[in-house]
Amino acid sequence: MKYNTRLTLLLLGMFVLVQLISLYIVGFYLENPIPYGFNHTQDISEQPSFTINFLASFLSSFIIAVLLIFFLMKLKYAWFMRIWFFIVVIFAIGTSLNAFFVKAGWIYPSILGLVFGTLLSYFKVFKRNPLMHNFSELLIYPGIAAIFVSILNLPITIILLIAISIYDIWAVWHSGVMQKMAKYQINKVGVFSGFLIPYANKKVKQKIKALRLKYNNKIPSKVIKNSKLKINLAILGGGDIAFSAIAAGVFLKTTGNIYGALIVTLFTTLALTYLFIFSEKKKFYPAMPYLTTGMFIGMLIAWLLLKII
Repeated sequence: MKYNTRLTLLLLGMFVLVQLISLYIVGFYLENPIPYGFNHTQDISEQPSFTINFLASFLSSFIIAVLLIFFLMKLKYAWFMRIWFFIVVIFAIGTSLNAFFVKAGWIYPSILGLVFGTLLSYFKVFKRNPLMHNFSELLIYPGIAAIFVSILNLPITIILLIAISIYDIWAVWHSGVMQKMAKYQINKVGVFSGFLIPYANKKVKQKIKALRLKYNNKIPSKVIKNSKLKINLAILGGGDIAFSAIAAGVFLKTTGNIYGALIVTLFTTLALTYLFIFSEKKKFYPAMPYLTTGMFIGMLIAWLLLKII
């Protein structure tokens, strides 16, 4: 098992929670307009030329984005990536919160979404705190999922899942690109897209406890650096979370059946559980091939059940 039972359950619990929130947000925006200019007056996924145009656009955008990230890494422009994250997080969280605020009957829900989104984004990007980081992640991916679900159909989603899974295998097991980007995000940019839980062994925990007592729970950063405390991280990438939410959301959009979408989420979670249990410590694994397999099995079973019922 890659992580201990407690960490594994925490990651799985957060994964399931964000998937359920995503289904709620996606369901809301299937009946209501998406704010901040992301809404489409018609379902463009049904247009004849959509498939070829979208795939070409997505592929070129994806390549440009990856090249841009490496270009910025080479130039050591971490500040630019931090601002980039800051803006994306604001609109993603704002989109999610707008749905809750509209349901609650609050006035100016989209503006309030941006206000709270800005606050949460500030604490996530500029104030490194594991609790705030993971809390904001719960609201980021539902907003992203809602935007993408509005322009995707099921065939395109299946093609994207296969393509991303192949890329994930190459990026993790063959080129090491994914590891390099993750380390750069955490160490240089100070922001990581995905769930992140720090943990340490017993000796390190005892040292940290002693330092807290010595410095009255306010350990100076210089002391932390000089003490050479080894803090490990249990992580689950943001892409793995987002594509899982998008796939279940597109299935909900296609079938109009929430139970079918929940079945997709169930089998995706089972696939992630399998990966966590059978993966080894200190080894990197591409999660998307496992998750995609779970999604496809879930879609097939859900589709068959919907046909029978």
